[in-house]
Amino acid sequence: MADPVIQKSILKAVLSLPPPVLRAAAGGRAVYLGGRTLEPRFQFLIHAARHYASLEGLPDDKARETRALQLALVSGDREPGVRDEDLTIDGPHGPIAARLYRHLDQDPAMPLLIYAHDGEEGFDGYDAFCSILARYGHAPVLAVGCQHGPERRFTACLDDLLNAYRWGRDNAARFGAPAGVAAIGGESIGGAFAAIICQELKRLGEPQPSLQLLVYPWVDMSSQTQSMSDYADSTLPEQEVEPWSPDRYLGPEDDPSDPRISPLKAEDVSDLAPAVVVTAGFDPLVDQGEDYARRLKAAGVPIVYRCYDHLVHGFAAFTGVVPAADVACREIAGLVREGLQGRIPAPAP
Repeated sequence: MADPVIQKSILKAVLSLPPPVLRAAAGGRAVYLGGRTLEPRFQFLIHAARHYASLEGLPDDKARETRALQLALVSGDREPGVRDEDLTIDGPHGPIAARLYRHLDQDPAMPLLIYAHDGEEGFDGYDAFCSILARYGHAPVLAVGCQHGPERRFTACLDDLLNAYRWGRDNAARFGAPAGVAAIGGESIGGAFAAIICQELKRLGEPQPSLQLLVYPWVDMSSQTQSMSDYADSTLPEQEVEPWSPDRYLGPEDDPSDPRISPLKAEDVSDLAPAVVVTAGFDPLVDQGEDYARRLKAAGVPIVYRCYDHLVHGFAAFTGVVPAADVACREIAGLVREGLQGRIPAPAP
């Protein structure tokens, strides 16, 4: 197998070719759907993955190993000045793995951001983005993952992540952040967990997080939206391992329409934490994220909604080879900084 450093250099050189060349190598013309044009580098990557590096048919363990290698080729480097520390949090179902990111210029007034993600890939797929959040958000970031499996279903992961949020909130002063306050965030299924945690804290009468960051969140496992069919063929091969099916996360006793699984189904979303909601245009989940943002706004929740029309689900993992994804992640970090500073205005009546 070729040296990963050499492979990454070759890939970056290929992706630096002019857009018309990349499109010619990936089918010959621009991909235009729903008023959106797919970023040519992602068009090339999707085409190449499907034709030359498909994960379809591989055993689960081999597919995860191959995907980890693919992520290493496309991920960006950690931001300069960001240090990390691996931690273990005691959880209701056993130890919870976590990683803390802190920048040298951290603002002591900024709350700790607990960032939830699917734990199967470890922290590698989220390392660059979390370091961007720490650097440009000027806040410490505690990344927390949850391992899924037959014995680790959605509700068990929710218990773990809610416990991790409370632990981070109560121990924030250890990491140079204000005591007793924290923000919550996540992407994809982690975005669902972040939204549910805000709703759960409200139900239990606990204080809301200072901010909720939902990046292309999967907030409804019970419905099929138009975007799930429109953009089904515009996704990266991760969906060959993680299909858009709730069966991967839910057991036979779970109801997909339960708001503790599908937060979009909650009857009342008022009085929740200020929100930054981010979607990607070429994403089966784009309708869900936009719908949840609309509901938060209608309920009077301070919110900023941003859709990156030309990007795809999972773009935060591609900062090393897709400049537009890197720019988007830095913009998101800037929005997080403004949100942590309380600068997201409430919607007009």
